[in-house]
Amino acid sequence: MSDKIDFKRALDCYQAKQGTFCIIEVPDMQYMAIDGHGDPNTSTAYVQSLEALYPLAYTLKFMSKSTLDRDYVVPPLEGLWWAPNMDAFTFARDKSQWHWTLMIMVPEWIHEEMFESAVAQVGSKASRPARLTDVKLRDLTEGRCVQTLHVGPYDDEAEILERMHRTYIPDNGLVLDGTHHEIYLSDPRRVAPDKLRTILRQPVVASPSPA
Repeated sequence: MSDKIDFKRALDCYQAKQGTFCIIEVPDMQYMAIDGHGDPNTSTAYVQSLEALYPLAYTLKFMSKSTLDRDYVVPPLEGLWWAPNMDAFTFARDKSQWHWTLMIMVPEWIHEEMFESAVAQVGSKASRPARLTDVKLRDLTEGRCVQTLHVGPYDDEAEILERMHRTYIPDNGLVLDGTHHEIYLSDPRRVAPDKLRTILRQPVVASPSPA
């Protein structure tokens, strides 16, 4: 039996410190992903997305362990978030304007055929998730990113994002290039809001040189 891999410990892109911004290079990653829109606190689609992602994630984990002898800890939930006006995140927090993609990383050795087999297995159960077939296997390339660790309620992220976007990133000769990314290291069902740990990530590129 091979050792169980915990990607939160094995990969630098799952490491961040509170109160510190850092610039990292994120490797290409593979995810199970599902798209949606609206306030995550009230959206039925958001709940249904979680109900589809987690059974698939654990089915793939056990398939990998039993058929490939490669075991791993299911990685944390992640989310890409955007809006027509990104001030909806940093100022107004108008969640009705939010678009999102919920994701769980899967190891590179999980191929499309195995993923489709997991979908079929989950779909054969009486408790078949409503949005099961909306989950897709996708690659994500982010490259250079700025990230930090936020500890506390999700709605307290705005001030940190403001400093990241409008101070740290431009002060380091960078500009935003990609979608706001969050990695949820805590389970909000089990952890008090003031103890929630969330990695906040923003892909960036070098600022264009003046003409």
